[in-house]
Amino acid sequence: MSFEIDTGTDHLLATLNDGILTLTLNRPEARNALSRELLGALSEQLEVAEQNVDVRCIVITGAGTAFCAGGDVKNMAERNKTGRDSTLDEAIHRQRVTQRATAGRLYKVPKPTLAVIPGAAAGAGLSIALACDMRMMSSKAFLTTAFANVGFSGDYGGTLFMSQLIGTSKTRELYFLSERVNAEQSLALGLTNWVVEPDDLQAKAAEIANRLASGPSVAFRYMKENINRAHASGDVDDCLDLEATHHVHCAATEDHKNAVKAFVEKRNPEFKGL
Repeated sequence: MSFEIDTGTDHLLATLNDGILTLTLNRPEARNALSRELLGALSEQLEVAEQNVDVRCIVITGAGTAFCAGGDVKNMAERNKTGRDSTLDEAIHRQRVTQRATAGRLYKVPKPTLAVIPGAAAGAGLSIALACDMRMMSSKAFLTTAFANVGFSGDYGGTLFMSQLIGTSKTRELYFLSERVNAEQSLALGLTNWVVEPDDLQAKAAEIANRLASGPSVAFRYMKENINRAHASGDVDDCLDLEATHHVHCAATEDHKNAVKAFVEKRNPEFKGL
């Protein structure tokens, strides 16, 4: 069953289909640059999705030929002409809250997340893609930090997410020089999980999303926490203890018991998130 969700703005489209919540950044005329309306709606949808048991996988993509160009530079230029619309402290606080509610929530939400990248992912748009658990790129897409080009240091967690994926040395290069990284380079570096021809992108994304949505959601939740905690602390005993707690908890779920039975009976398991 598929139905559209009212996000309160045309800047973000949302549909829920068989456990897959698809959030589409929808400003194709601006390469899906991040407006306040878009960010506010994205924050609200992610907050609701975290608690909604019907959502088992979250897909983020962009309308048209781009994923997301990052911040709306044209609007920045207009604000620079007219002056700030808030104090420096207010702007910092708003930025912190917005980042935590979008990229931060994507990174921590206890459900699998997939960024589907049909074209350019730049600046904060790249950061949002990197906040997801996995990424799938069109062979025509590219990634770029872009921040140095407009005198920014970077936002939405990109420095953390990229460093975790490819290490600090390459991250410094890509941030300092703001060069474009094409799809094949992204795959080689580990910035994306799949590269797909443009005509096949939606079908491949649906295949992976369906596998995630039909998988063991309790186990996925704990897998994600295990990995995030491992990066956060790095202490081997803490990681081992957390894995032990989660592993034993999963052993008590109906999903595990049914999957073991299915394995013995040589059939595919059906996971219900219980």
